[in-house]
Amino acid sequence: MTLQALLFDVDGTLADTERDGHRPAFNQAFAEAGLDWNWDVDLYGKLLAVTGGKERIKYYIDHFRPDYEKPANFDEMVAELHKAKTRHYSALAARGGIPMRSGVKRLLIEARAAGLRLAIATTTTPENVTVLLEHSLGAGTQDWFEVIAAGDIVPAKKPAPDIYHYALEKMGLEARDCLAFEDSENGLRASLGAHLKTLITVNDYTLDHDFTGAAVVLSDLGDPGAPNRRLAGPDLGQPFVDVAYLRTLHTN
Repeated sequence: MTLQALLFDVDGTLADTERDGHRPAFNQAFAEAGLDWNWDVDLYGKLLAVTGGKERIKYYIDHFRPDYEKPANFDEMVAELHKAKTRHYSALAARGGIPMRSGVKRLLIEARAAGLRLAIATTTTPENVTVLLEHSLGAGTQDWFEVIAAGDIVPAKKPAPDIYHYALEKMGLEARDCLAFEDSENGLRASLGAHLKTLITVNDYTLDHDFTGAAVVLSDLGDPGAPNRRLAGPDLGQPFVDVAYLRTLHTN
């Protein structure tokens, strides 16, 4: 059983996009539409229980704004809001406003040099992925990923495993050949549902999530000279994640 590929979630895993990227972009879209909706940091943490931006808006109305009367074209309105939000998010990312998490760029470069195949499996839109990679990871880096499985390419979003099944099928790989990288309970449920061994790096929004079944839970990937913290799982004797670490984790 040889490790052949790494499959990455995006939001919260590659970069801390949720709090400082998607949340303010949603608020800009709401203000632009003349709505009095505002998602502060704590509220957005609650809304993250739902994956998918359009789904999150609908959940917000149903659970936090019972006073709001939905117009007849509510679904169309939500789609337009989400489109505007994507535009604002893209502008923020294009300004380099969403840096990669610790160790991400280093590990991707090392993985490519070692011949590992790379893919993305995320519920965020393809546009969001592209602009983040191009402006926060570097020009041309979207081409590092053999498959970018994103957005509505499958009907059921995480925690359903469909996006991972899609990526594996496109790559012609079995789950046992791969490792997944996630940051949330919903993401872990999706990867485990596809039978993928999964490495978790937590963020401020996911510290208290249930990561039962994860291969290891870390504070971040870490770097030489900037060690990570192991929160659960085996101690592999190294305070940052590199290809050797991943190969050991994969065979454990």
